[in-house]
Amino acid sequence: MKVKNKVIVVTGGGSGLGQAMALHLLDLGAKVAAVDMNADALIETAKLAGKNSTALSTHILNITDREKVLQFPEEVINTHGTVDGLINNAGIIQPFIPVNDLAYEKIEQVMNVNFYGALYMVKAFLPFLLKRPEAHIVNVSSLGGFMPFPGQTIYGASKAALKLLTEGLYAELKETNVKVSIIHPGAMQTKIMSNSGLESRSEETEPPKSGMILSPQDAAKKIIRAMEKDKFRAMVGKDATLLDILYRIHPRKAVDFIVKKMAQK
Repeated sequence: MKVKNKVIVVTGGGSGLGQAMALHLLDLGAKVAAVDMNADALIETAKLAGKNSTALSTHILNITDREKVLQFPEEVINTHGTVDGLINNAGIIQPFIPVNDLAYEKIEQVMNVNFYGALYMVKAFLPFLLKRPEAHIVNVSSLGGFMPFPGQTIYGASKAALKLLTEGLYAELKETNVKVSIIHPGAMQTKIMSNSGLESRSEETEPPKSGMILSPQDAAKKIIRAMEKDKFRAMVGKDATLLDILYRIHPRKAVDFIVKKMAQK
């Protein structure tokens, strides 16, 4: 689905990858409803939109609040007249600790944001998307959505659930006008640590030191390109592509490789 003149909802649109996708969509001629819990972050997105700000609406919404999410499509349609696409990008990680040490409260929070929040948005918007001549749902998973990372097991489980939800939606909607894509980004320079309520790491403020680490802007362009090409599945970043190949060839060796690499940090 070409995004020009389409109305696209982007969750997590106040910073990082979500903000970069919102701004790139605007540059491509789309209208964007940017969603975030952080009002100041949405104000920053609006400022960065510049001359495109007239095509942008900002919405403060907790995507884990099912009742408010179910009412949200009406707000978008009242603002833009319709809705053609949904990008479920909002997500948080867990503290870097094993499942045995992770509090149930944190487990539930990660699952609620990363899986249930996306599910609520899909359930809320899908009836409207099915009425459009063409529409698209993009769900942003992770490397952790197809292979495990020690200390991020619940995060990975939430993203793996999102992956299978997306693939199931693809199967169910295959004969409809709604296209569905699952995206697995690799390492990016974002504020996911601080946005997850965790201590910020240096890579959030320092320039990337590795060719494997994408800027949010580069990742956004790749994701929107995958959306416009109706890709079923897209790996974003060299690390995502290489680890996907390794995990397909020999899953156990891939996991052992990740365990060894993370132990060196």
